[in-house]
Amino acid sequence: MPDIQNSIYTDEYLSFINQKEFPCVVAKTALTFQQLKYMVVDHMACPKDDADILEFIYDFVDTYRQSERSYHSAAIIFKGPTVPDEALFEELFWQRLQALSNLDAKRYGYDRRVVADPTSPNFSFSLKEEAFFVIGLHPGSSRPARRFAYPTLVFNAHAQFEQLRTNGRYDTIRNTIRTRDVAYSGSINPMLQDFGDSSEAYQYSGQAYDQAWKCPFLSQHGSVNHHSAA
Repeated sequence: MPDIQNSIYTDEYLSFINQKEFPCVVAKTALTFQQLKYMVVDHMACPKDDADILEFIYDFVDTYRQSERSYHSAAIIFKGPTVPDEALFEELFWQRLQALSNLDAKRYGYDRRVVADPTSPNFSFSLKEEAFFVIGLHPGSSRPARRFAYPTLVFNAHAQFEQLRTNGRYDTIRNTIRTRDVAYSGSINPMLQDFGDSSEAYQYSGQAYDQAWKCPFLSQHGSVNHHSAA
């Protein structure tokens, strides 16, 4: 249960999402449905909270899988670093995802609906055999829609977006978000691509990359034979 000190961080996050002009209507819907979960931890460079973060995400996965509604999102809010630039956030972003993935690989396989290789256009990050589209927020982001007061990792279940495709709603929601982002940020995000066109790893941290960029993530899941625990 969050304490009073941590509620300062979570209240700011909810206010950030609840801004009228905030472009991500998926996050807004998750908030409206009370399906936006969050956890406050210490410094993003420190591994001491990794096990707790992983258990939080596992609980989120269980809740998401049992729900009949879409639009679930989980946020890990870090108290520091307080003034990261994009290079520092980028480094710490992949450090934490790599550490969480390494721990996860000891217990679970990789989601078989996606690919673990970050160079693949079918890549998506996986925990508890559930693929996630991960969004990075921090105060030094060049994208206003990603410019939140504290470094934050937002986990959105990949299957939700595939379900929207199946229902014929994905294109409308995607176009709405992109239109709102242009209005909010003044330009379209140059890293935007659809799943299957290029690796979604380019979109995770919010930094703009050129084609020479190589994602540092390397899944360890293939080294152990797991059976699904879902």
